[in-house]
Amino acid sequence: MLDIRSTFLEIIAEKIAYIRKDPSHGSLQQESILQELHKRLGFPRQIEIQQAILTCWYDLFRNGVLSWGSDLSNANPPFCHVTTQGQKILEKLSRDPSNPNGYMAFLQNTAINPIALTYIEEALNTYNSNCFKASAVMVGAASESLVLTIRESLIKKMNTKELSKHSNIKDWRVKNISESIENIIKQRKKDIPNSLFEAFEAYWPAFIHQIRTVRNDSGHPSSINPVTQDNVHASLLIFLEFVTLVDNLTNWIENTMT
Repeated sequence: MLDIRSTFLEIIAEKIAYIRKDPSHGSLQQESILQELHKRLGFPRQIEIQQAILTCWYDLFRNGVLSWGSDLSNANPPFCHVTTQGQKILEKLSRDPSNPNGYMAFLQNTAINPIALTYIEEALNTYNSNCFKASAVMVGAASESLVLTIRESLIKKMNTKELSKHSNIKDWRVKNISESIENIIKQRKKDIPNSLFEAFEAYWPAFIHQIRTVRNDSGHPSSINPVTQDNVHASLLIFLEFVTLVDNLTNWIENTMT
């Protein structure tokens, strides 16, 4: 499958770097970007693919990555420029939520469970369609699935070792489950590698709070615009760190915890 959006972003990032190195190289223009895309992906004969390329190109404007014009003297197409929002995206292009393929490629190297993966895929789709409330809910659901992954690993280990369980570990409310996990891990501080415990102590409550707050603002709004693009962007980036923490914690529980 053609990775059109990622290729567009890569081309734009390269051209911006080229222009900044020497301003005499000109400015961003639609034709040069499309020509470079054709060079990398080949010129498709199927009209459907050509139209998909054009749709993706104009989506970059609709999503606020690009805007028409390069300056007041060249304010119209084919000239264009990268917006402030677009510049932030290009700085972390490899796994920014605006580059779903790069984001998903990072997750493919983790042990994220299939349920969480499907929710985060939908979160990326809704985010890139400017449906930020919907995206926030999907990130929250994916995160809660990861909390349940830790819960399952703890219960399995405790059953095997005949260890006593925290009273809320089997609760149906994710908030109580996450607090129970936090208590169990903190009770075993001496047994956990320092780097892992420090990461857990610093990030677990922060991850849970930030992602749940944004999700709850979407589901139980108290204002007209309870969720902003920046809120959801932060949640999606935090989710990647949360997955890494869950991976490391699960590995410790299953292989080392006593």
